[in-house]
Amino acid sequence: MTRADLPPANTLRWVASRKAAVVKAVAAGLIGREQAMKVYGLSDEEFDSWIAAVEEHGEAALRATALQKYRQP
Repeated sequence: MTRADLPPANTLRWVASRKAAVVKAVAAGLIGREQAMKVYGLSDEEFDSWIAAVEEHGEAALRATALQKYRQP
């Protein structure tokens, strides 16, 4: 993975693959967590939810249509 694989800083439409790319980049040390949150305008809570979804259920859990399926009751 390289910086070229990251979504543009002005991304407005967050599809699962773009979310996963940011999570993977932070996990690989390509970009720092704080920098990613600043560049993409993410809150701690939002980014933590992306990480948890990927860890628990894989990239498919980041799809908007899958939220209900993977959400805890």
